[in-house]
Amino acid sequence: MGSVAKTVFVEMTPFRVEPRFVGRVWGWKDLRPWYDRAAKEEPIGEVWLTGDDCAAATGPRAGKALGEIFKEMPQAMLGEGASSCDSPLLIKVIFAREKLSVQVHPDDRLAQKYGQPRGKTECWYALAAEAGAQVAAGLKAGVTMDEVRAGIEGGTLEKSLRMLSVRAGDMIYVDAGTVHAIWPGSVLLETQQNCDLTYRMYDYGRGRELHIEKSLEATQLKTKAGKVAPRVMEDRTILVDSPYFTVERIPVEVSRSSTSLHREDELKDGLAYLFAAEGSGRLSSPSFGEVDIPPRGIVAIPAASPIFAIQDMGDLDLIRITPRWPRPAA
Repeated sequence: MGSVAKTVFVEMTPFRVEPRFVGRVWGWKDLRPWYDRAAKEEPIGEVWLTGDDCAAATGPRAGKALGEIFKEMPQAMLGEGASSCDSPLLIKVIFAREKLSVQVHPDDRLAQKYGQPRGKTECWYALAAEAGAQVAAGLKAGVTMDEVRAGIEGGTLEKSLRMLSVRAGDMIYVDAGTVHAIWPGSVLLETQQNCDLTYRMYDYGRGRELHIEKSLEATQLKTKAGKVAPRVMEDRTILVDSPYFTVERIPVEVSRSSTSLHREDELKDGLAYLFAAEGSGRLSSPSFGEVDIPPRGIVAIPAASPIFAIQDMGDLDLIRITPRWPRPAA
C-alpha cells in the first residue's frame, strides 16, 4: 500500500455525500423523522455516510463513488501524513429496534493476518436515547476466556458483558478487541476505521453466521472501551480523541471561517467531515459557491479545499470528524 505524497497540487472543493441505507434484521422499518426513508423489505439498520460506495452528491464529481474519488485524488483528499491512498473512516448512523449480535472486531495486526488492510476501532456518539437505553462495551472485571467460550456455547454470554447506560450526548469509545453489543433505545453516530469486519459471537438464534474461533482470537479481556468525558475548549468540545480519529462539536454562531475549524495541534491540510446532528448549515466560498448540509447530512472537506465560511441556517449542531494516522505496528 503506497504512501501519499507530501505536496497537495490540486485544489478540491468540499462536496456533500449521498447516504447509503443498509438493511439489517435488527433495524427500523421507518427512519422518519431522521431520514425520509422507509424500508420496502428488510428493516434499515445503518445509514452509511462515508462508505466507499456512497456517491458524491454535489460538485464536479457528483455521482462518483467516494472510494473512487480517494483512489483518483489521494493527495487532494488526504494531504500530508496519510498512511494510505484510500478512505480512512467509515461513518454511520445506527438504528436498532432489536439487540445487535454480541461481537468483536479485530485490531490492525489480526485483520492483516487474515488479508485485510486494517482492523476496526470505533466510537458511538448518542444522537438520541430513550430512558433505560443501554449498550455493552467490554467484559466484566475478572471474566476469563474460558467463561467467554462457555457463555457463547450456553447462550449466557450477556451475563459477562459490562453494560453502560446511554443518554443523548454520551460518547462511548470501543477499541478493537472489545466484546460489545448495541441494544435498542438509542440512535448512534458511529465513527470507525474504514473496515466492516465483524466477528459474531452470539446472535440470539437469528441464524446468521457466527465466527466463534476468530472472535475468541480477537477478544481482549481488558480494553480502553467506555464512556469518554467531553473536553470543553474555548472554540469547540472534543468528544473523543483516539489514535484513529477525532470527533468534535463545533459551535457556529451565525458564521465562522474554515480556518477556525482546525485545532492548533493538528495538520492544517488534512481531510475532515462535517455532519449536521441537528439543524442545517451552508458552506459558501467565491471558489465554489454554496454547499448545503441538511439535517443528518455530511460534507467531505478535502485536504486541498479552498477557504470557505460555514453558516448556521437554523439550529445547527455541527460535528466535525477527522482521521488520524497511527504509526504501523512493529
